[in-house]
Amino acid sequence: MQVDLPLDRLVQYEYPHPEPDDFDSFWSRTLHEQTAHPLDPRFEPVDALVRTVDVYDVTFGGYAGDDVKGWLLLPHERTGPLPLVVEYLGYGSGRGHPVESLAYASAGFAHAIMDSRGQGSALRAGHTADPHGAGPSAPGFMTRDILDPEHYYYRRLFTDAYRFVDAVATHEAVARDQIAVTGRSQGGALALVAAGLRDDVRLAMPHVPFLSAFRRAIQVTDHSPHGEIVKWLAAHRGSAEHAFETLAYFDAVSFARRATCPAGFCVALHDVVSPPSTVFAAYNAYAGPKDMTVWQFNGHEAGGPEDILRTIQAVRELVQ
Repeated sequence: MQVDLPLDRLVQYEYPHPEPDDFDSFWSRTLHEQTAHPLDPRFEPVDALVRTVDVYDVTFGGYAGDDVKGWLLLPHERTGPLPLVVEYLGYGSGRGHPVESLAYASAGFAHAIMDSRGQGSALRAGHTADPHGAGPSAPGFMTRDILDPEHYYYRRLFTDAYRFVDAVATHEAVARDQIAVTGRSQGGALALVAAGLRDDVRLAMPHVPFLSAFRRAIQVTDHSPHGEIVKWLAAHRGSAEHAFETLAYFDAVSFARRATCPAGFCVALHDVVSPPSTVFAAYNAYAGPKDMTVWQFNGHEAGGPEDILRTIQAVRELVQ
């Protein structure tokens, strides 16, 4: 069943809660602080047992210079720099095995996949630790240091997402003026983060983006990962406003307001993980040209392979 507002109200939904007055200075300072740590991108060839795609094990300096892993997949037969598709991963996923991610390189693009620090043990395997400690939290990542934006888990992951683009763009096979960002769920939010913080992203394709309109999300779903916030708030009575003050620095709606490149969103009307009103909150705030694909009968899987095909087509149109 549909889990949120009717579609005619979703297309008009605007998230009513303001962002922090120092949102821009918080992220400007965060990113400036990271310049003290070398990016140090490294690309090691890997025999991934495939013949049509060349695979590189990527390591770069993410937040605080921590080593973060990724993959770079390139068509084996290529000439000249290629459009780059940067993919961020859903909650709990790691970079997995290269054979799980052959579509974009097979379509003729450079494809970079960022590992999500500390994640990657619920779905696809990950290979990046999060060496920073955290205060009391509900199981998962959503409430790790939720009372302190300086140390909140997603400050590190968002910074990794920003620096990953810089890292993979140093590879000689990448066309630096043809960068697209994409991802599903958490990965969709990270695509909006990259598009909102950077001025060199040419296309964003966020699929059912998560981490959007937090106050609205926990009103309409208790499904995890949002359920982690609900559990934490239930145990930490009286801390709700303080927690929401932190979350406001990490809301995809605010990054969408700052993104100006063309974007192709999708939403699923049966989605209890990224409730449709939260996706439309980011979409309606998005500052650049945009379109929305509505999957009327799907849950969080949304368009599945259709979303990949939409992304391939959009990147091809970008570089024509």
